[in-house]
Amino acid sequence: MSTTITEAISTHGLTPSLRVIQNGFGAEITGLDFSNGVTDVGYRFIEDAVKRHGFAVVRKTKLDDETHLELAKKFGDLDDVTPYNTAGRVHRLKYNELFDVGNIDIDGSIVDLSSPRGEANKGNSLFHTDSSFNPRRAGYSLLLAHELPPLGTGGSTAFADMRAAYRDLDPEFKNFLHEKNFIARHSLLHSKKMAAPECFRDVEPSDHFMSRHWLLQVHERTGIPTIYLAKHIHSLEGVSSEESQSILDRLFDHATQDQYVINVQWNDPGDMIVWDNTCTMHRAVSGEFVTKYRRDMRRATVHDDSSLAWGLNEKSNKRMGLP
Repeated sequence: MSTTITEAISTHGLTPSLRVIQNGFGAEITGLDFSNGVTDVGYRFIEDAVKRHGFAVVRKTKLDDETHLELAKKFGDLDDVTPYNTAGRVHRLKYNELFDVGNIDIDGSIVDLSSPRGEANKGNSLFHTDSSFNPRRAGYSLLLAHELPPLGTGGSTAFADMRAAYRDLDPEFKNFLHEKNFIARHSLLHSKKMAAPECFRDVEPSDHFMSRHWLLQVHERTGIPTIYLAKHIHSLEGVSSEESQSILDRLFDHATQDQYVINVQWNDPGDMIVWDNTCTMHRAVSGEFVTKYRRDMRRATVHDDSSLAWGLNEKSNKRMGLP
């Protein structure tokens, strides 16, 4: 961690500390309190940790909706929920720039798992990267806990280190992937259908827009090679569907081994996780809380600003919703 950043924060009355979680992946930050507003130095402390370690858990931030968005905007331009509610869902939150990713319905009740929203939410349990299915992908995501179920009832978030997964690929397989230089086709409908096949049985993802991104990339913030992998990937171009699925299965089996995955427990309302979608995957870990306890989670999603943000897609403000 930069001494300059640490010293600058100390002069603002903050005493943050950082603990690396596992093998250089993931960081836990304590001592950052945003109750008096968001500072540039506080933002830079988090941004530096995420760049180095892929994601950062920031404990007891005392952020509210307004300061959550203030902090997120320092990372870049924000996405909003409007394309995702085209199927008729009413947004429960005050700001469209905050994604409602908990289990609370508009009337305050717990979402019925058999409802359209409940079925659509099942895709969050698959390893993915936010908005890879859009023409312009997501860069950073900032997820803040407002209300949590009792400890031990589930609801953690798992992260996979895609830079380390790339590093440890079998050399022969890695050479094969570089020779082919695959383009992956991403679809929100594909992952939704995988997670809830009966609900989406009449939806054919290939009938709808798919976003195209290189499978192997270089993480621009660090210059480290990575795999841009997600369960949103419907197929790889240039090979049969069978070979495509075989390659993807091998990559997912490799990248989600225990040595690459960290399961983060949410301890208190005000805890926040910030991650870089361009070098990590994540998924929501379910549990008994899903039908028994309210869980209020709100995410700000930052558009990627790297040279790879648009992949091989036409630049457009269009984003993928649900039909």
